[in-house]
Amino acid sequence: MPYENRNYRNYSASDGLVSFTFAVKDTDLFISAERKLEKEALDAAVQARYILETYIQARPEFQTSLVPIAEDLFAPPLVQAMLQAATLCSVGPMAAVAGAVADYVGAELLKYSGEVIVENGGDIFFKISRPITVGIFAGPSLLSERIGLKIEPSGEPFGICTSSGTVGPSLSFGMADAATIRARTAALADAAASAVGNAVKSADDIQKALDLGQSLGCIDGIVIIKDDKLGVWGNMELAGI
Repeated sequence: MPYENRNYRNYSASDGLVSFTFAVKDTDLFISAERKLEKEALDAAVQARYILETYIQARPEFQTSLVPIAEDLFAPPLVQAMLQAATLCSVGPMAAVAGAVADYVGAELLKYSGEVIVENGGDIFFKISRPITVGIFAGPSLLSERIGLKIEPSGEPFGICTSSGTVGPSLSFGMADAATIRARTAALADAAASAVGNAVKSADDIQKALDLGQSLGCIDGIVIIKDDKLGVWGNMELAGI
């Protein structure tokens, strides 16, 4: 299944919520909320991109560095979240960008809807009051679209993000079909997914990558898929889809 078609979104809609999609340049969002909030979501996505593009103009290494860079207490909160996630996970700041944008848009939409899900290229912000199941798209793996995560309601927002070395355009130094992370924010989950995914070159590396993820001390759960093998740790309840 070509990644560009994003067919996994066919089973991502949540009963009782209104779902819609839109794109701003290379930011492609799938959103579920209590009502259709296209204008509000578009405004938030445009603002997020403006913040990042403006900061990159002033500090180009924010976009290009593959390792953490110094934190900036004067940066906008969106940028600070990426810098902090990068430091915690020992990756470059842009490893957190999709999750950070999902967080930003999600937080804005919570002003209008008590429940919000924002998916940005497989990186997801959640604030839900109902149980849902989300599928894991793992490219060529035999387990792709067969394994899902059962997500229980939570009083606070959180993020679930996936990095892949075999699917999609994002830079990865590993070959995981899917490295899926749960954390308190999507920015942090995104950065951690990159770090964990980078550690998987073959199925033999799954346990090593799980150990690495646990050692970060800032994430709540991990699922790694490589070929026909799967590893799980923490707050991740698997479900068939």
